[in-house]
Amino acid sequence: MTEHTNRQFSADLEAVRSQFLEMGGVVETMIQDAVEALQTGDLNLVEQVREHERIVNQHEVEIDERIGLLIARHQPTAVDLRTLLSVSKMLTDMERCGDEAEKIAKVARRLHEANSLYEPVVELRHMARDVTLMIRDMLDSFARHDPVAAARVVRNDKEVNKEWKAALRHMVTYMIEDPRSISKSIELVFIARALERIGDHAKNMAERVIYMVRGDDVRHTGLKYTERAARGELEDSDSSPLGASANAEEATGHAQPEAESKGN
Repeated sequence: MTEHTNRQFSADLEAVRSQFLEMGGVVETMIQDAVEALQTGDLNLVEQVREHERIVNQHEVEIDERIGLLIARHQPTAVDLRTLLSVSKMLTDMERCGDEAEKIAKVARRLHEANSLYEPVVELRHMARDVTLMIRDMLDSFARHDPVAAARVVRNDKEVNKEWKAALRHMVTYMIEDPRSISKSIELVFIARALERIGDHAKNMAERVIYMVRGDDVRHTGLKYTERAARGELEDSDSSPLGASANAEEATGHAQPEAESKGN
């Protein structure tokens, strides 16, 4: 009976993982289609993005329900519990990536309907390519249980942030030079911001992959700590953000209370 239950749990857990990967593939397609619609004015792509957004929402609800039932029925521990908790958190980020893609598609529609042809902005094309790769690489790291690959996604978010700032400067300059472009440029700023947020969500999910595999919560700890955790190089005192804070105190010359107690 126990063996049967374990087999059923493993199959159900794999179904959760597979459906999340499927959801991620839909979101990746949404981002690509939204940017393509922006560049070409193809309104059929806009409708595809809107349809896919409904599919993503359905995945979110179904996976969330599956996770709740698995935890209630089997009370998993260790890596299995971390996997379910991680996917539960990642669902929100993935769904929001879909929301941002839909925003881009809606802006593409407005620009097209206003006969405001899209003029290529290098930073936006690069951003779209980079955040799509971040989503793809995050999904790959999740599928392969590869925390080092997930850490690279976290690092790549810094490059996307630089591209967002460069795109913003570019478009502000464009508006100053030609006030007639203000309305269109503001729309492009919204798109750049949406892409930057997709990068943030991809980073959040990559951090969850590291937690899922290593058991280390790397949120708000900095890139170096994240990469060390991904490689499994953390010492006992570094195994949590609290440990990282203690190390920072040592580096600044502040003695830890424990050390003072031992010295008395």
